[in-house]
Amino acid sequence: MTAAEVTPTAAPTAAASATRLAAGARLTWLHLRSRRVPAALLVLALLGGALRAVLHWHLMNGGALAQQGPMVIETGAAVLAAMTTHSPFGEAERATGRWLPYLRLGAALALTGLAIGALQLGVTGASLPGGVLTLARNVIGVIGIGLLASLATGGPLAWIAPLGYLGFAEYALTEAWRNPWTWPARPPADRGAWICAALVFAVGLAAVTFCGARTSLADNG
Repeated sequence: MTAAEVTPTAAPTAAASATRLAAGARLTWLHLRSRRVPAALLVLALLGGALRAVLHWHLMNGGALAQQGPMVIETGAAVLAAMTTHSPFGEAERATGRWLPYLRLGAALALTGLAIGALQLGVTGASLPGGVLTLARNVIGVIGIGLLASLATGGPLAWIAPLGYLGFAEYALTEAWRNPWTWPARPPADRGAWICAALVFAVGLAAVTFCGARTSLADNG
């Protein structure tokens, strides 16, 4: 076999690979745009700046207040990640999108990482109660709650359960509860708190990946 005989076969293969790559990138971009992820990234940057301001100017000093302020901002970042599960296309997207579970999984993981990263940048050079490990644990746990809530309420209302949990966690903090399911009130090295937060996140991530958020109140899926 000569080189001339091989080249015509190799060229279409390379062109097909490039086409598939471009189509995959476009599909990913459309998926993210349809869920307003670019706007969510802007808000995450603002939340990182807000956390920086709270810590730098000591806006919340003394006892539980020093932790409650960062907890509110961490919950806000987690809520954004959960709300981006909303699809404007509903059942039509579910019926035609064979790559949809992979896109859901990738988007949720990416937003979780970006939420933690944005807040971590905000605390650079400042003193955060519990440190960045507590920050990461709080964010992934509350995102898990939001993802699970989106299956029942849909993405636009996925903020309800995380905010409810925030109120519960702040009460647990003031009462010095030691239960592992009150992970925002636990110290960074608390193994039980980490297990609870990671388990909630894993279950929520798996549920959204395979089932997707509810698209309407009449949707049972």
